[in-house]
Amino acid sequence: MTDYVVKPLDANTWDAFARLVERHNGVFGGCWCTWFHTFHGEKTFTAEGNRALKKRLVEEGRAHAALVFDGDEVVAWCQYGSPEELPNIHHRKEYEAASDSPPDYRVTCIFVDKKHRRKGVTAAALCGAVDLIAQAGGGVVEGYPHDTGGQKVSVLYNGTRSLYERAGFSYLRPKGTRNCVMRRTVP
Repeated sequence: MTDYVVKPLDANTWDAFARLVERHNGVFGGCWCTWFHTFHGEKTFTAEGNRALKKRLVEEGRAHAALVFDGDEVVAWCQYGSPEELPNIHHRKEYEAASDSPPDYRVTCIFVDKKHRRKGVTAAALCGAVDLIAQAGGGVVEGYPHDTGGQKVSVLYNGTRSLYERAGFSYLRPKGTRNCVMRRTVP
């Protein structure tokens, strides 16, 4: 297995991050991992606009991710941030109606380069995000993975329940029909 190195997404790692996203046509139709940052009225709906938005948020320190490097190449990322940075989550109304208290951080998106899938990179990305959160002071971290019941699914934007369980997260409740809320306190 390759020795991966995790670095934070910032101005110094932006170009490497951008190369990964560009290799995958902007990811999920040109999202550039901005969907969770903004509400519908703030969206650009173009790949170019999303790229500019993501770059601006990174430059302003309002977009966080653990980037997994294989040498000089980013092969995965795990996006995380405060609820203020990442307000737009799937099934938000249902989530808010059942929520007891907001987390300090959310994990909203994990993406792995298609050449590096099924090699443990998703786990490296999630653990890298948890480590970066710990370095920032820790707190309550929530993730909203897919609860697949062990079924194989082709497109997952945030990993699986079992991935989060292996990373020390506890199941709280369902969210929507195929997602769940999982939580972990990071010292």
